[in-house]
Amino acid sequence: MARNYSACRVGKRCSGVCFLLMLAGPALAGPPFITDDPEPVDLGQWEVYGFSAGAAGKGAVSGLGPSMEADYGAATGLQLHVAGGFSYEGRRDGTFVMGISDTELGAKLRLLKSDENEWYPQLGVYPLIEVPTGNARRGLGAGYWQEFLPLWLQKDWGAWSTHGGGGYWINPGPGNRNFWFVGWLLQRHVTDFLELGGEVFHQTSSMEGQRASSGFNLSGMYNFTPHNHLLFALGRGGILYAVDSAVVGYPTTYYIAYQWTS
Repeated sequence: MARNYSACRVGKRCSGVCFLLMLAGPALAGPPFITDDPEPVDLGQWEVYGFSAGAAGKGAVSGLGPSMEADYGAATGLQLHVAGGFSYEGRRDGTFVMGISDTELGAKLRLLKSDENEWYPQLGVYPLIEVPTGNARRGLGAGYWQEFLPLWLQKDWGAWSTHGGGGYWINPGPGNRNFWFVGWLLQRHVTDFLELGGEVFHQTSSMEGQRASSGFNLSGMYNFTPHNHLLFALGRGGILYAVDSAVVGYPTTYYIAYQWTS
């Protein structure tokens, strides 16, 4: 069902991982994957997540958590989204900081619906706005409003599902660049309780002097009940910035969440 993603965005003054964390719904898309899909929450239904996500490499760690996300089916084919909480950063000099993170707002709109008997995919847009509520001077926020303008596609058949796409990030600030993100994934219902999948993704440079980066995630969801779910992911990729601006390429990334669905 729904997929969305809260995100940890990185500006020149903000250490962290520049990867999108789109949180997943019962059919496992968006979180725990970075890549999202076009399928919104059903009309009048809720999906609520408590999650933590981040990256680590060469003595530095950065991420989000404890944080929350809420998604609501506001109309047929339309999902409203909000995510926020805390961000943290463990620096290579041994210091650790934690505080309020940036806040994410979004709306997912499905433009084209299909089922597995039709040849064409589902299609949707999911614009997101990052509100700079975190303290950028402490490395806990980007310090600027950011926007993501993506297009997502999805096709299901039997126990399998694949979706992907990408979009353009508007990333203001000194030394920052607007950039593109693309990703694609394949997932399968292994049992009535377990879903597993994998994704690959690529992002162009988001800062002057920074290279593009790629990565992958292996992710899954375990359904305790129809309303209670455990989401998890482990992967490599993206870029992690230490406090001295040293770049750690291809850090280890993680995501874990409890999800409640109405």
